[in-house]
Amino acid sequence: MRTVDVDIDVAPEVGQQAGLTTAATICLPDEVPADPVICFAFTGGGYNRSYFTRDLLGDGTPSQAELHTSRGWIFVAVDHLGCGGSTRVRDMAEVTWQHLVDANESTVRGVLRLLSAPGGRDDLPTVESARVLGLGQSMGAALLILQQGQNHTFQAVGVLGWSARHAVSWLPPGAPRSTPVYFPRGTDVGVMTRALHTTAMPEMAPDEHGLPATASGFHYDDVARELVLADLVDYPLRRGRLPFWATDVIPPSSMTMMSPGAVAAEAAMIRAPVFVGVGERDVAPHPRSEPAAYLQSSDVTVYMQPCMGHMHNFASTRLTFWNRIHAWAEGVLLEPAPITAGIDMATAGAS
Repeated sequence: MRTVDVDIDVAPEVGQQAGLTTAATICLPDEVPADPVICFAFTGGGYNRSYFTRDLLGDGTPSQAELHTSRGWIFVAVDHLGCGGSTRVRDMAEVTWQHLVDANESTVRGVLRLLSAPGGRDDLPTVESARVLGLGQSMGAALLILQQGQNHTFQAVGVLGWSARHAVSWLPPGAPRSTPVYFPRGTDVGVMTRALHTTAMPEMAPDEHGLPATASGFHYDDVARELVLADLVDYPLRRGRLPFWATDVIPPSSMTMMSPGAVAAEAAMIRAPVFVGVGERDVAPHPRSEPAAYLQSSDVTVYMQPCMGHMHNFASTRLTFWNRIHAWAEGVLLEPAPITAGIDMATAGAS
């Protein structure tokens, strides 16, 4: 797998400070097919694009990007606005969900322009037509639902580790749980912060190792203890040493994503095929009820992976999960769409 890092200017679309860019890694197969799948992957809160592109366990198994590119896909891992390698925003409290969605939409368009420009860059192939897929994990999945419902960007979408109805953290049986706090989209960050400070959240109280009760939902029992500690001590603030897959920035507006029905309106607008992929322990309490959220999609697949927590790519069963995603995508992405420098993404994703 060959990788090319790019920065995409998103300032005009986002309307925030000048000079804003998002960072993406374009992962290329050894030989690019005539009509490849171009897969855009968006990370969860607290993680950067290395979550998709690198060997997280250090055991020599391929990353998710390597598995897909070995079968001919172009895989594009994206850092959200203000996170990871993307430009730091002066005040993340001013970054709304809509800013994040607009930045991701602009990133997709920018990468497709790079890939469709004949002779545009020596380190990138020229792609005339492709099948365009969106994958999102956790917060990235919530943002993907919003993006697809608003713009119909992709020909199919994989919603990984999220619920379009109500995302709820998995906790061990009998563990105390706080009462959900409802934040309408657009709620002032200061209002949300004050509300959370006055709400008891026993599931986030650290144990003697600094791990919250939610840790067993993030990582299944067979994940190495040292890996769990590296990932979740001080999560989500990550005030200590950052592992290579992590970012210490989570948009404060993401606090609204745990509200019931936070992305329901956009989910109901999605027409493309949807893959709902969750671990045995995940934030979708009733996975089999998820298809009801996608009212306009005629093709909704639900897959529940045993021996997997919310952070899928750390799980011992991750290869099985990725293979299932790949087989599903190849099955539903039958017709390539033209890729041009001025691509109309609404048309490309209108299948």
